[in-house]
Amino acid sequence: MANDTEDHETQYCFPTINSSCMKGNHSSFEYNVIYTFVSLLSAWTVFLNLLVIISISHFKKLHTPTNLLILSLAVADMLIGFVMPIEATRLIQMCWHFGGTFCLHYLTFLTVLFSASLSNLVLIAVDRFVAVCQPLQYPQKITMTKTLISICLGWVCSSTYNTAFVINNRNLDTSERTDAMISFAWRITDLFLAFIFPCIMIITLYMRIFFVVHQQVKVINSLMKSGKCVMEGSVRRKSESKAALTLGIIVTVYLLCYIPYYICSISVISSTTKNILAWVMYTNSGLNPLIYALFYPWFRKTVKHIFTLKICQPASSLVNIFTEYQL
Repeated sequence: MANDTEDHETQYCFPTINSSCMKGNHSSFEYNVIYTFVSLLSAWTVFLNLLVIISISHFKKLHTPTNLLILSLAVADMLIGFVMPIEATRLIQMCWHFGGTFCLHYLTFLTVLFSASLSNLVLIAVDRFVAVCQPLQYPQKITMTKTLISICLGWVCSSTYNTAFVINNRNLDTSERTDAMISFAWRITDLFLAFIFPCIMIITLYMRIFFVVHQQVKVINSLMKSGKCVMEGSVRRKSESKAALTLGIIVTVYLLCYIPYYICSISVISSTTKNILAWVMYTNSGLNPLIYALFYPWFRKTVKHIFTLKICQPASSLVNIFTEYQL
């Protein structure tokens, strides 16, 4: 009985500090299940996104502006996979044992990754908008150099903004709290600048894209039904439309995973609900490669070449993975 009473006593993150937060109370079985899940999710996220990075980096035929944006998104998702174990410790135990300085650096790194992911999705939306709505101007407007510069600017802006975000909250005593607490004013500002505004841009662009796609598909189908020859340009536009649809699914999944957490972050709800929604948000980083595998045949082919070590063969980077071939 004495042991049962002791187990149910309130435990604090820092017992010598009166203002310390209460430590999470879980059984050994719950800890094992949670940490096993987090370990598997972290390994899954890092491994799958690493496959995307290797595929796009290795095969020359995949060196396109759109795939460069997918590569940047995969880098952000892979890094999120690396920080999942640390975040698991914070969310499960509800304590931060790594000190205030590391908390500020960790919070900066984590928020940069989230912002960079969203900035990549904005760039992907712009890329698809130009490809579908302005196809004749796409080669001039969207080039590898311009895309690379845009990606770098996205990462730099994300780093600058989130560094300022954390610095303005550095006066909070993180050693006594469950995490680096953020003021309500900053949370509202961050919600609009770093989430709502980019999401409005993405949704607006994709609404326009899908309207144009619908019109183009109607024209192509009417030509095919009438027995007229479909020009190569029409086929290419249909291919661009399919790519826009696939990337639109990625954006939709992102919004479904992130919106609930951001809404609840400014409302008064239980910490358990916030923790669940936070992990739904982290899970998004492991879902994107699955979407690529379902909708991109080239990704399935490159993964096969990676697993069979065919990418180690001479001139394997020059292979056209968009056609059936034998090495």
